[in-house]
Amino acid sequence: MAYVITDKCTRCGACKDSCPVEAISEGDPKFVIDADTCVDCGACTGACPNDAIEPGA
Repeated sequence: MAYVITDKCTRCGACKDSCPVEAISEGDPKFVIDADTCVDCGACTGACPNDAIEPGA
C-alpha cells in the first residue's frame, strides 16, 4: 500500500528529498507519490513537517 500526500502539503519538498526510490514528484497543487514506485518505507512521513503524508487505502 503506497503512501498518499494530503491537502496539508505546502510543497516544501522535504518528502521528495527523503524518498530513496524517487517515487515523489512535484504536482499541482501538491506533491504526489507514484504508487507503482513507492516501496512503503515511510521515510517521507518522518520528513514531512506538516504531517501531510498518510498510508493509502
